[in-house]
Amino acid sequence: MFKDTVLSMLEKDEYYISRCLQLAKQGTFAALPNPAVGAVVVHNDRILGEGFTSAYGGPHAEVNAIAAVKNPELLKESTLYVSLEPCSHFGKTPPCCDLVIAKQIPRVVVGTIDPFAKVCGMGIQKMKEAGIEVVVGVLEEACRASNQRFFTYHQKKRPYIILKWAQSQDGFIAPLHRDKQAPVWLSNGYAQQLVHQWRSEEMAFLVGTNTVLADNPSLTTRSWYGKNPTRIYLDRKGDITDAYAINQQSDPTVCITANKEVKSRANITYYYADFDHNLVDQICAILYDLQLLSVVIEGGTQTLQHFIDAGLWDEARIFHSTVNLKEGIQAPVVKHWHSKESYAIATNQLDILHAN
Repeated sequence: MFKDTVLSMLEKDEYYISRCLQLAKQGTFAALPNPAVGAVVVHNDRILGEGFTSAYGGPHAEVNAIAAVKNPELLKESTLYVSLEPCSHFGKTPPCCDLVIAKQIPRVVVGTIDPFAKVCGMGIQKMKEAGIEVVVGVLEEACRASNQRFFTYHQKKRPYIILKWAQSQDGFIAPLHRDKQAPVWLSNGYAQQLVHQWRSEEMAFLVGTNTVLADNPSLTTRSWYGKNPTRIYLDRKGDITDAYAINQQSDPTVCITANKEVKSRANITYYYADFDHNLVDQICAILYDLQLLSVVIEGGTQTLQHFIDAGLWDEARIFHSTVNLKEGIQAPVVKHWHSKESYAIATNQLDILHAN
């Protein structure tokens, strides 16, 4: 692999951890709520096996990489590269660090420590105690960024929060009046399909009461292949009946309500919240308890602005339309952010803001 170039050990380590990050992307959304991890087994500058985290409940990256090695005896002379610390606890699968120890792999390079309390350095410690040389913190920032949902969930005790809306050229999110109970599309068909892709990738989508009443959304992935997210809606007074599409799906639905008496049923789970005090904090706590690592807040303006004002968001994805409404409901306002990316989606512009 490095016949023509002499690289330092650190440069080699960074090279193979970069490959781990490439592999990890192949399992990013299927792995949720597990982290997406990539692993590479290297012997004398030659890759013997690669792997990434299987869909939730399946083998982890290290297991898949080790299983791909055709001559297991070479493991005793190899280095295992992995973008996140090998787990040390029994979950859906046995501890990966136990497998590394059992295979007598002499050196392990770890991108970053796992923030999950049941791991968090214990996998590294266990391997070191078994006599394995362990290097930690190679391309650490990139490894953390590759699992930003996982890190946010475990370190901030809330989901990774994405705000999403489309606004007219003159700054409105919806008209004041409409002829029927259906969305008034400001974004084009390509942008709408992209949103359905996001629905297949993120764990949950949340809308406020007024959005359900005005648009009657189903929040499904009708225009993209993949699973539906957990659908969440706010319904303080119980205005949203079974006549609404969001209550007519077989996939999991969560209603956050001020009604303490309502009972959960087959596909709808009700959670109580005090809508007059720190509602956003309560929503985050409910989603954390549901082990939802990511949520897209899809509207409307009041719900989105609550999250913005509380400083509880990580990304804002805003479609800018060429349509002029002249009057309507003002779009949310984000005053401060860390960085911005912009993309052309046919006639629309998509801005992605990253929180400070």
